[in-house]
Amino acid sequence: MVPQTTVVVATRDRVDDLRRTLTRLRELDAPVIVVDNGSSDDTVARVRREFDQVEVLALGRNEGAVARNHGVRRATTPYVAFSDDDSWWAPGALTRAEELFARHPRLGLIAARTIVEPGGGLDPVCVEMARSALGRDDDLPGPSVLGFVCCGAVVRRSAFVEVGGFHPVLFWPGEERLFSWDMAASGWSCCYVDDVVAHHQPSPSRPPSAWRRRVELRNELLTTWLRRPVGVVLAQTFALARRAVADRDAGAALAAAVRRLPAALRHRRPLPAEVERRVALVG
Repeated sequence: MVPQTTVVVATRDRVDDLRRTLTRLRELDAPVIVVDNGSSDDTVARVRREFDQVEVLALGRNEGAVARNHGVRRATTPYVAFSDDDSWWAPGALTRAEELFARHPRLGLIAARTIVEPGGGLDPVCVEMARSALGRDDDLPGPSVLGFVCCGAVVRRSAFVEVGGFHPVLFWPGEERLFSWDMAASGWSCCYVDDVVAHHQPSPSRPPSAWRRRVELRNELLTTWLRRPVGVVLAQTFALARRAVADRDAGAALAAAVRRLPAALRHRRPLPAEVERRVALVG
């Protein structure tokens, strides 16, 4: 059978985690594209040597979440599943996703049930998505969501390309929220589906928690600047500025966002009224 789904894996300097993931993905009989974000270790050489069935795109630089855009453009299948270098898909998950895309023409993205390893617990984000305030439309296979975890997501490739993929202003992390807003603005739906399953075993090689908190705050503000109404933009900006008085991380996040303000303004495109209403509903 002709493959219907390509797995795209973005990675940087975590070759041991990546090797474990690629070994798991071998079981799926799906094409795999690894996009290397300028690793300084021997990731590219080892993958090419040990996994000759895997296509490697070596960017030579760190492009953050935009690396996935390169992988999607390279894929030739109608659907693309994302894995991080520390996550993989359960057997049968991609086949189930393909069935749902075929049955639901306005479905643009499936947010999978994500199991956290090695303990096997459910990612708390999945609980939130299952209880989404947006509810479930009759023509969709699960609750609608305006956010997801990318290492457990499958997209309709044509929808991804239509909206432009992940936004370069954000870099990483938190890119999923803006992408889901842009999907909704283009008429595509994102749903949580409990019987499409991914596994995530968080790598021990992770940035410091303070760094991540700063970039999450920065990207939350940038996302607002890019798409929300002026009143919301001002309220969130002043709220972060007030926090910055006593919170060093908030201050660093605000300063970093201001440095990206010119780019955010160039790409600003407020959401349609109905999408903004739904964004405001989920908070």
